[in-house]
Amino acid sequence: MHCACYIFSSQQSFLLSLSFSAAKESFIYIIYTASMDNNRYQIMMEARGVVCCKCRQRLSLLTLNSTGVKCPICNMMNPVPTCERSRSKDGKAKKNISDPDLLSSSKKTESLKKMPFPLEISRSSSGTRAARKRALLIGVTYKRKHMLKGTINDVKSMGGFLINSFGFKEENIRVLTEQDTTKKKILKSMEWLVEDCQAGDSLVFYFSGHGLRQPDFERDERDGFDETICPVDFMKEGMIRDNEINSLIVWPLKKDVTLHAIVDACHSGTILDLEHVYNTEQNKWEDNSPPSGNARKHTDGGLAISVSACLDHENAADTSAFTKTMNGALTYLLIYILKKHPGLTYGDLLDLMHEELRKFNESGCLPAKFLRKIFKDLLSQSPQISSSQPFDVYKRHFIL
Repeated sequence: MHCACYIFSSQQSFLLSLSFSAAKESFIYIIYTASMDNNRYQIMMEARGVVCCKCRQRLSLLTLNSTGVKCPICNMMNPVPTCERSRSKDGKAKKNISDPDLLSSSKKTESLKKMPFPLEISRSSSGTRAARKRALLIGVTYKRKHMLKGTINDVKSMGGFLINSFGFKEENIRVLTEQDTTKKKILKSMEWLVEDCQAGDSLVFYFSGHGLRQPDFERDERDGFDETICPVDFMKEGMIRDNEINSLIVWPLKKDVTLHAIVDACHSGTILDLEHVYNTEQNKWEDNSPPSGNARKHTDGGLAISVSACLDHENAADTSAFTKTMNGALTYLLIYILKKHPGLTYGDLLDLMHEELRKFNESGCLPAKFLRKIFKDLLSQSPQISSSQPFDVYKRHFIL
C-alpha cells in the first residue's frame, strides 16, 4: 500500500495534465503494477487451465465454447469456468503480465500461459484396467550422529500433497519410516511401485534421507562416482546405488507410463542415472549416458523424470529456515510453490525454487549474512531435473 501511494504522488503532475479518462486508466495501471502478488496470481491461474475435479487430471477444451469437458481417466464431467471459455474463444490468453520478481525472461513468462503437452493431457488407459496412481514415500530418521529431524515431516507433507493436489488414493501410497526403512524393505517396495505398470499409470518415488557418493567401479558414470541413498541400516547392509535404483524403477517403465522421482538427499543430482540432465545456467539438456555405451540406463518406452535436491557434488539441507518445523529444503519449497502456483512448468518450478533459496541466503542485515557465511548456514544447494527423454521444460507442465 505504501508503494502504491508513493508512485501515485510522484506522478501527480503528470496525471493532472491528462483528461479524466486517461488519468483513471493511468491510476489503474500504477496500482496494478505495484501489486506484484496479484500479477503472479493471475499468471498462475491462466497457466492452470481446466483440471478434473475428481482425479486432478489436466484437461483440454475440445471446442471454443465448451461448457463442460469429460475427463478421459475417470469419466468425470467437469464444468469449464467462464474465463477459460472466453480465453479459448479469443484464441489466446490475455495480454502478458510482466513480473520481474517471478520470472526474468519473456520466454519464461510465455511458458506460464501455455497448455500442457498432449502427452500430459491424454494419459490414456488403454490397458486392461483403468490408469492408476501409485506412490512410494520413504523418510529415514537414522540414529545418533546421523539423525535427521525433518524426514518424517517431509513424508507427511508429501503424502497429503499427493492426495489433496493430485488425486492419489491413500490405499495406493506406501509409506516407509523409522524401522521400516531397511535396505531390504526399500528394495522390495521399489519392486512394488512399478509392478504390473501399464499405459497411463503415474508413479511417484519419494525419498528423504541421507545421500552419499562412492567411486564408480563399473565405469558407467561420467564423473567417476556412483550416487547413493542410505537406508536406516546402511552401516551394516550398505547403501543403495543409483545403478540399482535405475534397474529397479526405470527399466520396467512401459510405453505411456510416467515415473516421477523426488529425492531430498545430498548428492542426489543424478540419483536415478537418467540419460539427460538439465543445465539451468545454459538452459539446455546435457548428455548423461554411460560413457562406455554398454550399460543400460533407459526405460522400456516410458518416461522417468527426477527432481533432485542438489547437484551431485552438493549437500542438501534438513532445515527450519522456512518454517518452525524441520523439513528438507527441496520438499518444503516444491510443495509450497506448487500449492501457491498450481500449473507450473518444470522450468518455472526450478526457477522459483532457485529464487527462494537465493532470497534466503541474501536475507537479513549485513552482520547476519556474514555470520551465516562464516558458520556455513547457507542453503548452498541447486535443485536439478533429469529425465529419460529431453523435453521443453518451459512447455511441459508439472503433473503427478
